[in-house]
Amino acid sequence: LGRGSIMATYVNDLRLKEIATGDESGTWGTSTNTNLELVAEAFSFGTEAISGTSHDTVIADGATDPGRSMYLKYTGSLSSACTITLGPNTVSKVWIIENATSGSQNIIIKQGSGTTVTIGPTNTAVVYSDVVPTYKINIRRGKL
Repeated sequence: LGRGSIMATYVNDLRLKEIATGDESGTWGTSTNTNLELVAEAFSFGTEAISGTSHDTVIADGATDPGRSMYLKYTGSLSSACTITLGPNTVSKVWIIENATSGSQNIIIKQGSGTTVTIGPTNTAVVYSDVVPTYKINIRRGKL
């Protein structure tokens, strides 16, 4: 870091690297390219395997992560419902979440101490977070 510079931060909803003014002289292009790749990832399809009764999906700071994806498919074998905590709990975001787990169990989505959203086996829901609470918009299968 140069004299008087400040560390980069990751406080935005997509957890992109925010370079401080005057930092990364001559190398900022690498961080910018990574950020652009992560923006593209935010509009993509991600898969995350889960097991057990709880799971944390945490969007990584400045690194690729399936939790950043707009469409997030949970897979794995469940013998009971699994509570999935979306993090960090400061993120406001929309996800399309699919419960593609085997075992005919619900997945329960939450963020922090807010409300929960239950997604039944083989179902898909639009879920949005508003910092702490999570909300569900029901969608149905078939022709619209």
